[in-house]
Amino acid sequence: MCADQTLAQTLDELLTGWARDNGVTVEIWALPAQDVPDEVTGAVLATLREALSNVLLHSGADVVSVAVTVGPTGLRMTVSDNGVGAHGPASGRGMAAMRGHFAGIGGTLSVKGVPGGGTTVTGTVPHNRLSS
Repeated sequence: MCADQTLAQTLDELLTGWARDNGVTVEIWALPAQDVPDEVTGAVLATLREALSNVLLHSGADVVSVAVTVGPTGLRMTVSDNGVGAHGPASGRGMAAMRGHFAGIGGTLSVKGVPGGGTTVTGTVPHNRLSS
């Protein structure tokens, strides 16, 4: 992320480039209207990259939908795909890393899969962790 870019600009560039490079359609549902501390930005970007990597490696999806919002209750990041869906509890190094990124900034992360219906990764960070 360039020092003069907002989180929204960085996310837009990352997602646009990833879609182009991987031939997967990315629907950007929402980007944050306000910026967040660098620590939170780093965790969101690292988690998003891992989630997108998992889409390529495991899902077989051709569409990924992403929303990152900041509101009165905090930050919410959602990454959903239309792939094969996670079977059983989401585990492995990538999942542990994503959970660790959000735990490191006081947040939580969940992964829900529907066999044949895709997977959704949702991370939240409480508002009190968004103050610089």
